[in-house]
Amino acid sequence: MSLLEAAGCTVEVPSAQTCCGQPAYNSGDRQTARDLASGLVNTFLAYDYVVAPSGSCAGMLSKHAPHLFDDDPNLRAKADALAAKTYELTAFLADVMHFTPSPTPLATTATYHDSCAGLRELGVKTQPRALLAAIPGLTLTEMTEPEQCCGFGGTFCVKYPAISSHMVTNKTEDIEATEANLLLAGDMGCLLNMAGALSRNGSKIEVRHIAEVLAGTTQASPAIGKPTAK
Repeated sequence: MSLLEAAGCTVEVPSAQTCCGQPAYNSGDRQTARDLASGLVNTFLAYDYVVAPSGSCAGMLSKHAPHLFDDDPNLRAKADALAAKTYELTAFLADVMHFTPSPTPLATTATYHDSCAGLRELGVKTQPRALLAAIPGLTLTEMTEPEQCCGFGGTFCVKYPAISSHMVTNKTEDIEATEANLLLAGDMGCLLNMAGALSRNGSKIEVRHIAEVLAGTTQASPAIGKPTAK
């Protein structure tokens, strides 16, 4: 929230909001996905913009949810209107707000993972890198294949655990080859998956959501998968 406020936004987090419905949608439960999407349309439609710190959630609302109402012209029109003003966080900051992060220095080397939903559904690629370029002291070292899926894929990792495990092994090898100290991404599912694999490998690479770096709050909380200080 502080990051959006710094960009000049008045931010509200409606208590009535629910899951975006993607797990149900991907599992073939269209009715549950439709019920959740209908609730979100009613909750969010009055706002100027809807911003999600996740390409998966933003992609669900902007690309898939409208089709759940193909048999209802009224709801379809509302879902289309919501989709048109739904953004992934870094895309909103860079493309809509033309935001430059506060220059809080961070002297470290980072690498960035492009999540499948953010990249392939929403075209999020240059925006996070442009925002990170404004952080003094931060050096971005690219992986050989930053666009390669980490193997999470929501229910994919449950349905196909062996394939998922092989994919995240390839991804963590690519991450570690950069010799970066910090792994960043814009989707918590990917981050949790990669953090778990890196931890099992004994890696010392910190894993964080890009919003933490842009907001200058990396000292306020432990990296993903690390214990909270007592």
